Amino acid sequence: MHTLTHFRLCPFSRAARLALAEFAIEPTLVEERTWEWRPEFLALNPAGELPVLQIDDAAPICGIYAIAEYLGDTPLLDDADSDASIDPEDAGADHDPDDTTPINCKLFPGTPAERAEIRRLVDWFNGKFNREITQELLYERVYARMQHDRTATPDVDVLRAIATNLRYHMSYINHLADQRRWLGGDELSFADLAAAAQLSVVDYLGEVPWENYPIAKIWYARLKSRRSFRGLLADRMPGTLPAAHYADLDF
Repeated sequence: MHTLTHFRLCPFSRAARLALAEFAIEPTLVEERTWEWRPEFLALNPAGELPVLQIDDAAPICGIYAIAEYLGDTPLLDDADSDASIDPEDAGADHDPDDTTPINCKLFPGTPAERAEIRRLVDWFNGKFNREITQELLYERVYARMQHDRTATPDVDVLRAIATNLRYHMSYINHLADQRRWLGGDELSFADLAAAAQLSVVDYLGEVPWENYPIAKIWYARLKSRRSFRGLLADRMPGTLPAAHYADLDF
């Protein structure tokens, strides 16, 4: 039994959910508000951070890096499942929301150099993208109202800085998607899932100017059309409705 302690708009939690869904694992989801600093949660993860994956009675796996590496190292699919899989490029075509094609337990596929590039991009999105965009946007648009004052309004100057940073990152994603089949190379990898998890939060809040980045939009549509994305597209945050196009596979 898999249990994932998460928060529905936490990008790291979303990345874990995507990775698990790619392996056709449906965990029991337990939502946690980390700012409440509950002793029970701190006993589970002393760092007080999300996500946390629990598998049966084993020790909890804390943090998105540990979870991704664990899933990448664990033979979760049997040989029959692996042999039956098809090309992830074809699986994402035609916006098929019923696609169940796994990615063959290869969150970090390829040669050592190719895996290093995937990990570089994972670190980029979990680190730089999150610091410069997602965590600031979440605080301004969601967390401030939940933690402090429900009438709090976002800081316009901060939102302007976020928009500037987002243009830089979207240009980079557009470039990667133009030069490669997937962001990390020829195969779908955790780099794509980490990037999509971050973008899905920003897109939920309606802040992604997709019209200016058509190649990135096509890449995201391919991911958004996978069945692993279904749970994310169904998410709704009380008091903060998603952008009108959020769950639309064709934008």
